Amino acid sequence: MKKVIFSIYCFFTLSLISAQQNQPNIILINIDDMGWRDVGFMGSEYYETPTIDSLAKAGMIFTQGYASAANCAPSRASMMTGLWSPRHGVYTVATSERGKSKDRKIIPTPNTTSISSDHELIPQSLRRAGYRTIHAGKWHLSDSPLDFGFDVNIGGGHNGHPSSYYPPYGNVELEGDGSYLTDAIMAKTLEALSQTQSPFFLYYSPYAVHTPIQPVHSLVDKYQDKSSTIGQENADYASMVENLDRNIGLLFHNLKTNHQLENTLIIFVSDNGGLKGITSQQPLRSGKGSYYEGGIRVPFFFLWEGRISAGTSNSTPISNLDLYPTILEAVGITNPSSKLDGISLLPMLTGEGSIPERALFWHFPIYLEAYQYGQNETRDPLFRTRPGTAMRLGKWKLHYYFEDNEVELFDLEADISEEKDLSSSLPETTNELLEKMRAWWEATSAPIPQTENPEYIKVN
Repeated sequence: MKKVIFSIYCFFTLSLISAQQNQPNIILINIDDMGWRDVGFMGSEYYETPTIDSLAKAGMIFTQGYASAANCAPSRASMMTGLWSPRHGVYTVATSERGKSKDRKIIPTPNTTSISSDHELIPQSLRRAGYRTIHAGKWHLSDSPLDFGFDVNIGGGHNGHPSSYYPPYGNVELEGDGSYLTDAIMAKTLEALSQTQSPFFLYYSPYAVHTPIQPVHSLVDKYQDKSSTIGQENADYASMVENLDRNIGLLFHNLKTNHQLENTLIIFVSDNGGLKGITSQQPLRSGKGSYYEGGIRVPFFFLWEGRISAGTSNSTPISNLDLYPTILEAVGITNPSSKLDGISLLPMLTGEGSIPERALFWHFPIYLEAYQYGQNETRDPLFRTRPGTAMRLGKWKLHYYFEDNEVELFDLEADISEEKDLSSSLPETTNELLEKMRAWWEATSAPIPQTENPEYIKVN
């Protein structure tokens, strides 16, 4: 009897080891505040990103890839949980009462600043499947990523950006050798990988290129005399972008050297659009914090040697909500612990199928004030975001505002810059999309702020 039990134990142990050896490594690269046009493969002739460009061209580029929110914390919360924002309650960074009270017509929905432990995040699902999980860089969802399934934490905490990219880094807890923060995090990342066997999940989430804009001095001069047709001209920011690209190059040289690239699914995305006034996303309107395209459309690609055809481009609208189910299917987890709002992109990535047309939603029952860097290209100079919901279905983009029940409708195929509001001229289309939006509000129990703010002062 003991021999039978021992044989069964050995069989399942060897089966688990065999399964783990066949499971792909997963690298999720989530850049902070990198805009849709801030890389060469999306058309920038100003920023220099040769490593990122070569990786993108070796896989599948999505030209209409979206973040699930227009600023950091809610985008990351939705990506890590696979859930629409009303299901986790993280809508912004810090308080939802941003800007001056006298300018806010209604009282916004209270914001949640930490992700609840009721949700199972990507690293928790992967660790249960036998993965070693490494977090490197910005976390922003709780005090520590170690509480949500990560075995290793390199520099991650509740902070949304570093006090400084030069040591001492201030609010980033990281022992370094005096290096620029992006360099120091990659050095620690490579050290952790050297001590890790497959399968592993690496969430590489550098603080770059979020503010403060602090140049890499050895790279700045080359950008001083460069020109751009779309308004990209910040040499300090460009040096941060190039240095980030250089560090990603170190990561992929390490993977090649250790023969790990062949069985690794790599995902590259940004958590929201680029910061208007620091960088430009023309022809997209506005930037970070706005729900016009410049605030939510981001560079997005997948690379998996032998599984995803190189040199492919796809115009299907996708969201970082889709990453969780895509990763689960890639590693063979068929029964996630909770229902996810995204869908797996794996059939489309591997050429084995397609995904159905579906609506994407962005719910933001909060205020987000304008910032100092210049024209925001939003509805008014006071706020990047006023409370409302946006949705994308096919070529149509609908914006709904809770303060006054106003709507805007844009045809993104004909008007990618969202300049011509068609809501009055196409009432049937507008009402059809509004009905779908209302159904989504009900299905997700989305909070709709309506209480008037007694401190509001109307300006004629």
